[in-house]
Amino acid sequence: MTDGLLIQHANVITCERPNRILADHALLIKEGTIAEIGPSAELEARHPGVEVLDAHSQYAMPGQICAHTHFYGAFARGMAIPGDAPDSFPQILAKLWWPLDRSLRREDVYASAQVCLVDAIRNGTTTLIDHHASPNVIDGSLDEIARAVDESGLRAVLCYETSDRDGPQKAAAGIAENMRFLRHVQQPGADRERLGAMFGLHASLTLSDETLARCREAIETLSEEAGFHIHIAESRVDEEDSLQKSGMRIVNRLNQFGILGKNTLAAHCVHVDAQEIELLAQSGTWVSHQPRSNMNNAVGLPPVEALMDAGVKVCLGNDGFTNAQWEEWKAAYLGHKLAHGDPRWMSAGRIAEIAWWNNRALAEQLLPGSPLGVLQAGARADLILVDYHPFTALTAENLPWQIVFGFQEGMISTTIASGKMLMRDHQLVNMDEEKIAAHARELSAQVWERYRQQGRNA
Repeated sequence: MTDGLLIQHANVITCERPNRILADHALLIKEGTIAEIGPSAELEARHPGVEVLDAHSQYAMPGQICAHTHFYGAFARGMAIPGDAPDSFPQILAKLWWPLDRSLRREDVYASAQVCLVDAIRNGTTTLIDHHASPNVIDGSLDEIARAVDESGLRAVLCYETSDRDGPQKAAAGIAENMRFLRHVQQPGADRERLGAMFGLHASLTLSDETLARCREAIETLSEEAGFHIHIAESRVDEEDSLQKSGMRIVNRLNQFGILGKNTLAAHCVHVDAQEIELLAQSGTWVSHQPRSNMNNAVGLPPVEALMDAGVKVCLGNDGFTNAQWEEWKAAYLGHKLAHGDPRWMSAGRIAEIAWWNNRALAEQLLPGSPLGVLQAGARADLILVDYHPFTALTAENLPWQIVFGFQEGMISTTIASGKMLMRDHQLVNMDEEKIAAHARELSAQVWERYRQQGRNA
């Protein structure tokens, strides 16, 4: 038997631009890349000894990409917040997220990443851009996440959330962890196609001028250009804080410190104004949209169409929600219509542009190498099989609407990354989901107790 894998009898959705759907085609995978795509009968005849996976007319698509997530947030699922429910975004931070991240220990960082990566495999998400915080475990925390990523077989871009909220020593430790990991990823021999790094910043409201200046100075010492990953204007309070601190709106303040740019990713941008949008566009800064999170936190929805019309590259993330990226498609499609009282807002075609082509371009920039997020010869072999049976015509033109109204993550039967089978016929291949979940339950109980103890001591 020769090396490689032949996936035959698939309906191949290439996600090229323009997109194509190739009926009864096969993909030959060799050494982690797609070597060939062609009619099933032709490829089967040319490669008689290769291992074969019969797709049985399932749709083959590129693995999905998540532009912004928080692995560590996994241990918040089902956790009760003591006292009255938070009534604003600052209270959500103060009563939920900041006590939670202070409750994490080294083993929790690794385990919370593991459960999110299992979820990603099940939901066909093969590339993730993470934003981590664990102020009592800063040094080496990104190595713990990288270990989990390596074991999973997926791709990820990591950073640590530098912030002044826990004092100057931990802000300095956050800078050091980002720089250490960036240098680690940039060293010769590193697997640059599977593991990337950015310089993490929390948000303007928890970053002083001094810390922003130190972050900019630090990143300029790298041998290769790198960018920042930061939350911008998720809440109005962030803008109000920036105006009080500096007399400037957030985007202007960050630009003054050289934080914006073509390698920088800004999450949310819910409350940016027209001048800030223009500055984001001029600087080439990427923006990620997380509709489920925005609605859950009641912060509003960003002006996505205005951002895109101005030339800003908007991508799609999940902010620590499940890695079911089609759920983000649906939330964006419905949420913007409701928010504006107008069914013309946020077409499925625009969401496809965000989730397919912009996410792909961002991922390829952060994880350089072969093409990513597309099914074509020479591209990285990250793909999923989707057991979808349309009862109306499915075409390249109407596929985004088929996804919004018909596709469900439970239809994903097989997930492949770098040519390796991670899930086959709904069964995980390389990760023991039951064991990972059981261990996470044990650890999360301890995290919750530390979280509650903070509340009692407050």
